[in-house]
Formats: sequence, structure tokens, C-alpha cells
Amino acid sequence: MKQTLIFIEQKLNGLRPVFKALLCLMLGGLSALAMPPVDAWWILGLTFPVFVLLISGKSIRQTFQFGWLFGFGYFLVALHWIGFAFLVNAADLWMMPFAVGGLAAFLALYWGLGAALTRAICSKGIHVFWVAPICFAVAEYLRGILFSGFPWAVIGLSVDGMGGVDQLTYFVGMNGLTFLVVMWATTPLLFFDGRKVLAVVALSLLPLSWFYGEWRLAHNPTQFVEGVNLRIVQPNLSQDDNWRSSHAREIFDQLLMLSAGPSKNDRPITHIIWPESIVPFLLDESPEGLAEVAKMLGSEKILLTGSVRRSAPSNSADYFTSVLVIDGNAKVLGHYDKSHLVPGGEFLPLAWLLEPLGFRQVVSMPESFRAGSGPESLNVPGAGLVGAQVCYEAIFPAETVDPLRRPNWLVNVTNDGWFGNSTEPWQHLAQLRLRAIEQGLAIARSTNSGISTVFDPYGRSLFQSEINVAGVFDAPLPRSIEPSLYAHYGDKVLLAMMIAFGLVGLCVHKLRGFIDSIRLSLQN
Repeated sequence: MKQTLIFIEQKLNGLRPVFKALLCLMLGGLSALAMPPVDAWWILGLTFPVFVLLISGKSIRQTFQFGWLFGFGYFLVALHWIGFAFLVNAADLWMMPFAVGGLAAFLALYWGLGAALTRAICSKGIHVFWVAPICFAVAEYLRGILFSGFPWAVIGLSVDGMGGVDQLTYFVGMNGLTFLVVMWATTPLLFFDGRKVLAVVALSLLPLSWFYGEWRLAHNPTQFVEGVNLRIVQPNLSQDDNWRSSHAREIFDQLLMLSAGPSKNDRPITHIIWPESIVPFLLDESPEGLAEVAKMLGSEKILLTGSVRRSAPSNSADYFTSVLVIDGNAKVLGHYDKSHLVPGGEFLPLAWLLEPLGFRQVVSMPESFRAGSGPESLNVPGAGLVGAQVCYEAIFPAETVDPLRRPNWLVNVTNDGWFGNSTEPWQHLAQLRLRAIEQGLAIARSTNSGISTVFDPYGRSLFQSEINVAGVFDAPLPRSIEPSLYAHYGDKVLLAMMIAFGLVGLCVHKLRGFIDSIRLSLQN
């Protein structure tokens, strides 16, 4: 087996530089198939070992270059859906290659860093198995926090296709999953290096994790909160029409009509949820609009809706993407302002440089949106404390809940209509599902065009809407469970995992050296 490994490594080293570069790009692109909705997680067990053999024995500079190419191929495929947003307005089409290619090139720097760190610690051989999971987990963690962070398509998301393995999220969080996935992906190298016992031990953790996850799901049926029945509204509005003043009346009437129908599950509707920024005017500043909402709600219902809000009724005010809580008396009981804005969508990074070149933010408003202060729990009558998330805030594990007031459940409002029938809605949904398991909280999600759903705290969907179909979906509210290990300690869990794994690797290395020295002395 070891001879086979040496043979493959020699063949890879014999390739011309241009073919090595193309191979790294291809391996990265294939790795992206592990993401939803393809969920070909097993492919990482092919791409990562070949990539490790490619960087084996290379200089740190060469390793960084190969790691960057590996990452560029990965992010180019995994994030190709970003280009769909530029198809909404033909005038923006020219920005598509700069946005998709530029973002992939930037994010690939983190994978280059992960590869370079791996090489700096060990040049080749069995030690890579102990080092690569730590280095790539660090790189992906940094990708999620630096420069406002963008942890989309993180490697750990590949557990979406692994059945019960995703239940480990309750303990280790998304970044801990990244560590485990890279460890499993590099395990084949152990077999080829002759370390079969170690390989079996490492790989056995995968089916054991699956069995545990399935057992956890089977022994924890969904429990529900009494007296709460949610109505999720999915209007499926065209992005061309949304926020055009000429369509305001039509859009508002559709929202009211969808919300006012009879219950579909023989329980009275108590809470209605509308998607992100779906009302085509400033609802909290419109007495007429609030009055119509109140008439639809009556005395028994509460509306949670995405809405654009401004700090004061003036043209110079700050604008926010918000969630409003409105009752049947036409009162806005509370609001949450989105704290993590979308670069290029709700604000333009480096605007002083890019605006003179013709670049602009995709969502057109008088000014860029302003960010809120962070996660906040809203007191919603009849439903307790609700943690609100807007759109892609769902991808940030550390910003899911209010640290001072843990919510009873979460509501996520979004508009994936920008990205059509691409892979984006599925990837977005999978990340939100991890947040439910990670925190042990139920989550209700309303989107403009799909996929709307309600998750229980184990990540099970009560229903999943189809994409690009208008409708309403009624469901009881699942009861949340005790805060998870990750909810208590956050990414300190990842740090503990990396330290423990490194110490085990060091002990195995020392033990192996001790056994080899004894064997040599006996032979002599």
C-alpha cells in the first residue's frame, strides 16, 4: 500500500506546473459538490488526499499557491449562484464576473493559508493527517470572522448529506464539524501509508457519529408549544416588481390576502410571518398600511414582518433592514435591525474606490443600509422571547442569539428570490438547519420565493415549501430544548478539540518512535 502511495506521489510530482495548477483547480471544484443540494460528501475523501499529495514536500510558497488554486476552484463552483443576482437588472450584468471571481479569489486566500500552515508544521508523510484538520479549521474559522466574515459553504456544511452526523453540531458547532470532516477526508492517506489500525479508528468515528445522530433523533420526538400556531407567508414576488411604487398596492394586497385565509390545520392562527423587506413602503411610517394590517390581524394575531425602516422620517435618516412586531391595534411593539449586512448587496465595500469605477450595491436605496447593534430577543405576545435573523445572518454561528436574553425560538426572514432556482436556497437552508441543532432552538423561516420551513431544535423540518411557488404554510411551534454545549462555550469547543487532537498525534508519534527504537535494538 505504501508503494502505491509513493507511486502516486511521484506521478503527481512529474506533472508539468500548468497541469498541477489545473489539477488543483479541478480538485477544488469537485470538492464543492459536497455542498447542498448535491451533498456528495464522500468526494472529499478523494479530493483532499490527492491535494495533500500534491503539496507534499513543496516549499511554503508553492504550497500556498496550490492551496489558493484549490480554494479558488472550490469557491468558484460553490458560490457561482452569486452571479444570479446580477441577472435581475441587465445594467448590472457586467459586474457579475468581478463579483463571483473576485470573491472566490479572495476567499481562496484562506485555503492557501490553511495549506501553507500545514506545510510549515510538517512537510510530508503521516503527520499531515494530524495537522491538516487543525490548519483548515483555523482557516475556515478566520474566514468566518475577518473583514466582516463570510462563512458560506464552510467545509463542515457537507454533513448536510451525512444523515445523523449533523447532530454533532449540538456539541461542536459548525467549525467543529469542519475539523471532523477534514480529518475524515484525509484518513485514506493512513491506509496507503500502512497505518491501518489508526485509519480504522479514525474512520470508525464516522459511522459511530451517524448511529448516535439517528439514535438521538429517534428518541427525541418533536414537542410543541401549546397555543401557538404559525402562518408562514411565501408571496413569490418577482425581483423586477419588488419595491416598485407602481406595484405597491398589488403587492400589499397579495400579502394581506395570503395572510387572511382560514387555518389549514384546524388550529387558530396566532402569529403570521412575512419575508425580508417584503412590504414595498416604510410600513411603520404608514398609518394607512398599519391600519390595514391591524384589520387583517384582529385581536388575536401578531405579525412579524421583514421591512425596511429608517431612524427618522427624513431623507437624511439611516435605513435599516429590519423585523417589525405588529399587533391588532396597529402598534409596532418592537423591531430588530439587521446587524450583519451583505457586502455588495446592502453596502458597497471600498465605496470610495469602486463607485468611481461604476460599481454599486445591488439593492438600490437612497443610501447604503446601516447595521444594527447585534442579536436581540424581541418580546412577542403569546410566543415569548423571539430571536430575529434577517437573511444571511443565519450563516454566523456566534451571532445567532442574544447573549443576555436567550430566546425561546428564532425567526428568520429572507429573500432568496435574487438567486432564482440555483443552489443558493438549498445551501442557505442547510446553514439555518445547523443553527437550529447548534443552539437547540426551533426556527421558523419565511422567504419570498422559497424555501420556507419550520425546524424543530433537532433540525427536522415540519414542512419545506417549493421554490418559486406562492403559498401559505401553517404549523405549530416546536418546543426548544436545553442550551447546547456549543451554546454555552461557543468556539472554545473547537479550540479544545484541536488541542486534544494535537496532543494525541504527538503521543502517537512518540509512541511510534519508541516502538521503532525497541525494534531496531532487538534486531541489532
